Amino acid sequence: MSRVLRELPKTYEYREVESRWQQTWKDEDVYFKEGSEKPRFVIDTPPPYPTGEFHIGNAFNWCYIDFLARYKRMKGFNVMFPQGWDCHGLPTEVKVEEIHKITKNDVDRQKFREMCRELTIGNITKMRASMRRMAFSIDWSHEYITMMPEYFGKTQLSFLRMYNAGQIYQSDHPVNFCPRCETAIAFAEVNYSDRTTKLNYFNFSGLEIATSRPELLAACVAIAVHPDDERYKDRKGQHLKVPIFGHEVPIICDEAVDPAFGSGAVMICTFGDKQDVIWWKVHKLPLRKAIDKTGHMTEIAGKYQGMDTTSCREAILSDMKAGGILLRQEPLEQRVGTCWRCKTPIEILSEHQWFVKIPHEAALKAAKEVKWYPEHMFLRMENWISQMEWDWCISRQRIFASPIPIWFCKDCGAILLPDEKDLPIDPTVDAPKKPCPKCGSTNYKPETDVLDTWMDSSISVMHVTGWDGSQKVPPLFPAQIRPQGHDIIRTWAFYTILRAVSLTGGKPWEQILVNGMVLGEDGFKMSKSRGNVTVPEEILEQYGADSLRQWAASGAATGSDIQFNWNDVVAANRFLTKMWNISRFALMQLDRAPFKDDAPVTALADRWLFTKLSETVSEVSESLESYQFDKGLKAIREFAWDVLADNYIEIVKGRLYTDSSERDGACVAIRTSLDAICRMLAPFTPYFAEEIWSFMNEGSVHQQPWVSFSYTDEEALKSGETLVQVISEIRRYKHDKGLALNAPLGNVTVYTPYAVDDAGDGSSALNCTLTWKAGMPQLTQVVSGVKFDMGIIGPKLRGKAKGFMQAIEALPKDQLTKVPKTIMVDGEEISVPEGSVLPQLSYTVAGASVDLIPVSDDLVITIDQ
Repeated sequence: MSRVLRELPKTYEYREVESRWQQTWKDEDVYFKEGSEKPRFVIDTPPPYPTGEFHIGNAFNWCYIDFLARYKRMKGFNVMFPQGWDCHGLPTEVKVEEIHKITKNDVDRQKFREMCRELTIGNITKMRASMRRMAFSIDWSHEYITMMPEYFGKTQLSFLRMYNAGQIYQSDHPVNFCPRCETAIAFAEVNYSDRTTKLNYFNFSGLEIATSRPELLAACVAIAVHPDDERYKDRKGQHLKVPIFGHEVPIICDEAVDPAFGSGAVMICTFGDKQDVIWWKVHKLPLRKAIDKTGHMTEIAGKYQGMDTTSCREAILSDMKAGGILLRQEPLEQRVGTCWRCKTPIEILSEHQWFVKIPHEAALKAAKEVKWYPEHMFLRMENWISQMEWDWCISRQRIFASPIPIWFCKDCGAILLPDEKDLPIDPTVDAPKKPCPKCGSTNYKPETDVLDTWMDSSISVMHVTGWDGSQKVPPLFPAQIRPQGHDIIRTWAFYTILRAVSLTGGKPWEQILVNGMVLGEDGFKMSKSRGNVTVPEEILEQYGADSLRQWAASGAATGSDIQFNWNDVVAANRFLTKMWNISRFALMQLDRAPFKDDAPVTALADRWLFTKLSETVSEVSESLESYQFDKGLKAIREFAWDVLADNYIEIVKGRLYTDSSERDGACVAIRTSLDAICRMLAPFTPYFAEEIWSFMNEGSVHQQPWVSFSYTDEEALKSGETLVQVISEIRRYKHDKGLALNAPLGNVTVYTPYAVDDAGDGSSALNCTLTWKAGMPQLTQVVSGVKFDMGIIGPKLRGKAKGFMQAIEALPKDQLTKVPKTIMVDGEEISVPEGSVLPQLSYTVAGASVDLIPVSDDLVITIDQ
């Protein structure tokens, strides 16, 4: 082991250090090595949406990924930490419209797509820079961008494979539709919010009906009642005329009706909610479309045609009041489905869309085969799969997305498919290379709908494991782990499992690591409207990447939401300062004079340090294996700060300052500990660990194997803890006596049940003559005086207090151990206030007076000054 040749600067300048190492490190050092004999560890990294801002939630998630990637490399794995970009989607379209002051229909379709691509590339460039500054050890040789042909060609290939296997179909079916985005969305993309509305009771041709959506009156197709509801038992099969609109609808019976809600009679409309869809299917009811794709009323709404739903609701209620139809209104609390992108309330519309069949059993089986961290997150997946009633709607009425590779024959309506070798294609640009297989026509029209962006990202694992279509199962499939947030379990996680099952028949990953969300300092979800957003760049500028990374590691248990707190970042920064000072002192001592690198470690303090280091290595290793990053970092901090700095170094300073061979063991212990700390910190604080390592050894700490240190010495652990406790107690004694910690103390004897040899470290650390004796001392207790509690005596005795104290002090010493209940003061017998007199005891050992520190039943310290 080479000696340290350089001295650490006095202060840790994180800006200079982080900038220097960022420029020094080489991308290829963390590339996945093709053909390596090492066990592989492929990470199915989340492809973020390239907004241009790498927000705090991204930073938190990527810290988790980088922790495990760096750890696995040190453990000898061939790690692939790829970076993808999930580019397609509405937010980019909206931003392009805003920047160029246009709508998507103002320019050519391809021109608009090019504008979206240009914005996206610029945003990706900005986010790459943030990721590099955060020291994420990303394998940039495996970067992918979903909007590029080499990626969305695979999306289209997966579409064709699943279509030909009967897993994708096109149909008229009710779908969730966002009138703001003017596109269908999947159930997984529906968020829910609470709102207060009105439940309106009105006269429906003699029957009282309650509805919160009178604007759907034109879409009414039936009235439903419960079959056991006595109020309506004779009404089944009757027809009623719909108020205002005049068409007739039947009264049907269905056990799903809640007789206690409203009037017990329910208006079925196509479609007010999911239950309407179920009734529509079960009872084979007609379809009446009252709302179009833009959220406006259709022609069947009569005079209300063209109104938005809110205006229509107000107009119909006004007309009901005028016509005496509206009976009463009550407030109603309800949960409303909204678009996850724009928060607009969704409508359920029957549209011609593309769907993926949900393989419930196969998907659940694959999800069960994946190991979940934390385990309880699997319940979210299980619940989601079990409650899914509709297939996945994958078509979108947008522009910037992967084109659906389909044409339609104009003459016979048949579907025309491209050959797989011709992918990728854009059917709005490219023509089919073959005539219609059904009628031979060459007249066609392109599919203008595009694919849901989850169709791109849900094959991320197929892409990173090497899928090119030539093999059913990619060469590196399944991946070893999927890290992601709990908010996209029902989307990205579920869709990836579905697609892996459909395309390969197996699970996509061996493990899934689920992290929580980042909350603002106020405990609420970060949002610009709340003003509680903290951006990573601000933290990086003030405290550096390693402090931000520590916050991510220590702020919450795996899977739990984490609240951002500046105090946590400040504490992380202080730890780096403390660790820098520890390292600086240690390296100065190691370089002060030569020492034997292979010197045996025999002194108690050295062996105790090794046992504590061994325990820490074991705990940190176990924590990282189970992705409990908070627990792992806490163990490192406690060892470095509490064990090494506050106890061990203070104990062995005397030996370190000598020039004798006695310092060799301490030097070996310190160097071994500092080496281990650097390796353990490397996944968490890569810049800091690399900087310290560079002053100790050649090469990079990130190219070193994980710590393998193991040391067992039960006697050293027990005796060492006793030594630490004794030194702590005597330092407290000095403090209480008003003595400096380095003040000479005389003779100190420690009595324990077993013999302890501390190699003189205790005497040196305490500046005393410290003697260890096995067994307990023969103590003689002597009353040396009394102590008065003036807080009791003053108020109770007032002017008699002085005479009272003199009378007590005049008592024979054998009476002071148990003061009498009364005493004579100036000829008057007065009561002794309870608790006012405390006997002061002193002890002697073999006739010599000593101060006594009774630490425990079997640990006693005596001090003879």
